[in-house]
Amino acid sequence: MSLFNRAEVIDANFTSFVKAGKLPPARTNLLLSQTNIKTAELISIFESQVLSRHMDLKARLLKDEGKCFYTIGSSGHEGNAVFGHVFPYTDMAFLHYRSGPFFIQRSKQVPGSTPIYDMALSFMASSEDPISGGRHKVLGSKALNIPPQTSTIASHLPKAVGTAFSIDRAKDLDIQDRELKGNSIVLCSFGDASANHATALSAFNTASWVTAQGGHVPIIFICEDNGTGISVPTDDKWIEQNFNNRRGLDYIQTDGLHLIDLMIKSRRADHDCRINRSPIFLHMKTVRLMGHAGSDVEVGYKTLSDIEETEFNDPLLHSARILMENQCLSADEILSLYESAREQVNHIFDAATLRPKLETADEVMASITASDSNRTAPKHPTKKARESLFGKEFKRMDQPQHMAKLINYALSDIMLRYDNTLVYGEDVAQKGGVYHVTADLYKQFGIRRVFNSPLDETSIIGFGVGFGHNGFVPIPEIQFLAYLHNAEDQLRGEAATLPFFSEGQFTNPMVLRVPGLAYQKGFGGHYHNDNSLAIFRDIPGVVLAVPSNGADAVKMLRTAVREAHENGRVVVFVEPIALYMTKDLHEPKDGQWNFKYPAVKDEIPVGEFGEYGKGKALTIITYGNGLYLSLQARKEIEKNLKKKIKVIDLRWLSDINIPKILKAIGTCENVLIVDECRRTGCHGEGLLSRLVSESKKPLNVRLHAAEDSFISLGVAATATLPSKESIIENALEMVNA
Repeated sequence: MSLFNRAEVIDANFTSFVKAGKLPPARTNLLLSQTNIKTAELISIFESQVLSRHMDLKARLLKDEGKCFYTIGSSGHEGNAVFGHVFPYTDMAFLHYRSGPFFIQRSKQVPGSTPIYDMALSFMASSEDPISGGRHKVLGSKALNIPPQTSTIASHLPKAVGTAFSIDRAKDLDIQDRELKGNSIVLCSFGDASANHATALSAFNTASWVTAQGGHVPIIFICEDNGTGISVPTDDKWIEQNFNNRRGLDYIQTDGLHLIDLMIKSRRADHDCRINRSPIFLHMKTVRLMGHAGSDVEVGYKTLSDIEETEFNDPLLHSARILMENQCLSADEILSLYESAREQVNHIFDAATLRPKLETADEVMASITASDSNRTAPKHPTKKARESLFGKEFKRMDQPQHMAKLINYALSDIMLRYDNTLVYGEDVAQKGGVYHVTADLYKQFGIRRVFNSPLDETSIIGFGVGFGHNGFVPIPEIQFLAYLHNAEDQLRGEAATLPFFSEGQFTNPMVLRVPGLAYQKGFGGHYHNDNSLAIFRDIPGVVLAVPSNGADAVKMLRTAVREAHENGRVVVFVEPIALYMTKDLHEPKDGQWNFKYPAVKDEIPVGEFGEYGKGKALTIITYGNGLYLSLQARKEIEKNLKKKIKVIDLRWLSDINIPKILKAIGTCENVLIVDECRRTGCHGEGLLSRLVSESKKPLNVRLHAAEDSFISLGVAATATLPSKESIIENALEMVNA
């Protein structure tokens, strides 16, 4: 056996140590006879531990043969099989990547489950993997209530908190689409190193904050503390000292190497969380075996004596001693079970290596926006119901209004129509938001559906992902566009990837409202006057909407909510702040940027753009503030050229239909793309490339975008941005040249 192949050593040690009775000493005097735990329960859990161990051993062998692609295993964490036994499968579980034993044991609660084969297919990245379809080695199952996670470094904690909070809220609101039972709880496991991550701290803080406000967050945070983050040691008391006395978070420590202690403490956590509906931090002390992953060699950062000491604390050796001490199984029976499990795993894994794999781009991408949802949008509310909701305001709804007011009307109508919608964020309730876009919603729908959040964008988006797991269509607000970057991984790494890694079996529908973009003369700096949407170009499957006027905003917001409700889509709805209160287009008091509230059934489908004019001398393609400025410039351009031009409002910056845009351009040769965002990384940059490469005729295309600069305060606030004058200048240069 090689010094570097610790898997062989650990495997051989188990057999020889059990035969010789050379087992680690008891860490507690607990005996089975002192509890109500049944012998059959311990044997069942031990079997899951052994099966998981042999999966790790086999995966390493197959990786060396190029047949297995991901080998972060569960060795050392086999104690989590107890959680798979104690907590019913109706409790949604967001799992750490070392939770193979949990998965195997929970499967025993659901007749007909085939956990070893299912996980083998995932290890081998087979297209027949029943959860991800071969897209990643994940632990997930719709039947077992386990949404798939990849290499999560705490990013799943905020959505776990949101899901937990949604349980009692869905029960209170009688949400018919809810997935989770009213008395269920949420489990969320992670490692000791992950507990230091800002995302984890956000989740702990939010759970405690909600509890302090009197809310219910029935979640058990399971910290599987093996004392090491890849190669960096965690101080032995670090987790305990940080979480033992945290407000709003009950702390329970358990021995991850002792099945009986684990059972007792897990049952206590289950009882307390289910009754009190408040968060619990369950701290499981354990060890890590075989290094971090297949490529990690521990002798590079640990002494051999330390490695061997850890290996002697193998959870399977501790479990074997407990089973023999309590006369559950003999040494021979344990070794027989161990070898039988090896044979079973080897046979199943070898069979899984022969199953088909994904091969084409189309196959890989097929699940990006997949959804198993069969929901349809509810009927529109009656006129009587709307009159009752809006009160005196109902009579004003046929008068032209600015964008902020029209969006406010739309949110009220949407919440009346969809009883599973929620509006929340910073200052959105009583205050009605910084720009009063959510004004009166709190009065109309109450605190259960319209509520304020902590000042934490990570928890805002994470809550939305969690609510989406339980039948809701959340409509959270990020107060300013630049604030989203504090939490962008919740959108990129969690919300957008869930359908992809579950083939649409799990979705987290959401409409994320984001006031943003530039041209706010009273604000400056990159936090309040930000002009970058580049992040959204890089997230597959997310719908990005940027309305330019109030009427379009209403119709697009309705589409966004319907897409989320029916198809599980994640929609980012960016509202140009500078146009919120804008009423005039060309002259003061001309009222040309005020619009009537559209009929309740009117929508604008995703990808449908707007056209202004039919001229062929020039086509301007733009969106948001760019449309407003381009329409101002159109008058002067047409006057100077003595020819008509066309202006296209993209509206949706995802799902851009290039063939239709080329058709709309028609015989026009000059195309000016006006993009208010920074030149490098803006949507106009990609649009220019596609128009040139996909057009069947030569096109003269120019991009007029903002400078690659942050925005200043004062009279220079718009100096780096496209303007009416600069649009005119670029247009005339193009056509006259």
